[in-house]
Amino acid sequence: MQQASGFFPTPELAARAERVAPFIVMDVMNQAAAIERAGGSVVHMEVGQPSAPTPASIRAAAGRALEHGRIGYTQALGTDSLRERIARHYRESYGVAVAAERVVVTTGSSGGFILAFLACFQPGARVAITAPGYPAYRNILIALGLEPVAIEVGPETRHALTPELIAKAHAERPLAGVLTMSPANPTGVVMAPEAIAAVAAECRRLGLWYISDEIYHGLTYEAPATTALSADDEAIIVNSFSKYYCMTGWRVGWLVVPQRMVRTIERLQQNFSISVPYLSQVAGEAAFDATAECEAIKAGYAANRAYLLKTLPEIGLGDFLPVDGAFYIYLDIGRYSNDSMAFCRDVLEKAHVAITPGLDFDEARGARTVRLSFAGSLAECEDAVARMGTWLKRR
Repeated sequence: MQQASGFFPTPELAARAERVAPFIVMDVMNQAAAIERAGGSVVHMEVGQPSAPTPASIRAAAGRALEHGRIGYTQALGTDSLRERIARHYRESYGVAVAAERVVVTTGSSGGFILAFLACFQPGARVAITAPGYPAYRNILIALGLEPVAIEVGPETRHALTPELIAKAHAERPLAGVLTMSPANPTGVVMAPEAIAAVAAECRRLGLWYISDEIYHGLTYEAPATTALSADDEAIIVNSFSKYYCMTGWRVGWLVVPQRMVRTIERLQQNFSISVPYLSQVAGEAAFDATAECEAIKAGYAANRAYLLKTLPEIGLGDFLPVDGAFYIYLDIGRYSNDSMAFCRDVLEKAHVAITPGLDFDEARGARTVRLSFAGSLAECEDAVARMGTWLKRR
């Protein structure tokens, strides 16, 4: 019987789907949950999300909106008031003028990336990302029929892209765009203002789209992060309420895009999701007035960071990258193992500490690295260090 092509994926589509790798951290979460269901106690350092609840003032704003009863669609680009509040945030926090009309409210940063990639790139376009880097970049690009170009970064560039690396990759085979993240996941590295300006200038010179992931803005410990809009008004900004504002489950974020792209993205959003959930948009608008609560939570991360930077070397885990921002430590475990999957499996099964293999973030070099999240409590960090220290001594 002949199969109708409209109901079955073509070999090309099926092959593309097969190339989308699993998000390994989610598999680690599942394994940790199985241990907990069996009665075990696991310290969770695998998940890149705040353990603190969403600040009370944000939840209260959503609760008040819920009491009104009708929760309906909004404009596809987001409510006018939230878009205006986000634009105001750029004036107040960065001294950058952004028209509210250029702001697009999205279903978290994930929805923002899908919209931005589809609006910017033709099928087959090559987009530069870093290795190590956030794995969803690579997988979303592949799923959309685009080609991620993983550029290895290391200590010589402070683990960030440089104009030279971009120019080299472009010369080998033309790029269509460049994506950076600062503060970065998994490294925690923050790009200096001059480094961002240099990347923006190189993208302009080569005629490439520059996309800046700024989801961890607000979570820095030495100096504040710089928005790419300070260097290039045409840069595409991706951000979210998930991290600093402790709103991962609300699934609300935003883009700032050039005016000429707004209508294209609006059409895509209309068809993909109609609009971002109304309650989440109400909560997002209230988040900008929750700074005191968010700063108190951030102070907890800073205490965790200080503790781990001191104690991890004491148990033999002292080879890590700069931890300028976010809430991650990216560790080299080469002295113990060249198989980060096995290392993480062992530390979970034997010490009941969940951490993430570096292969999630760097396909070429991640076999000797792991990521630890310190978004939990100080007591959890202390417990994790004690458990891992004991396990390492017994290996």
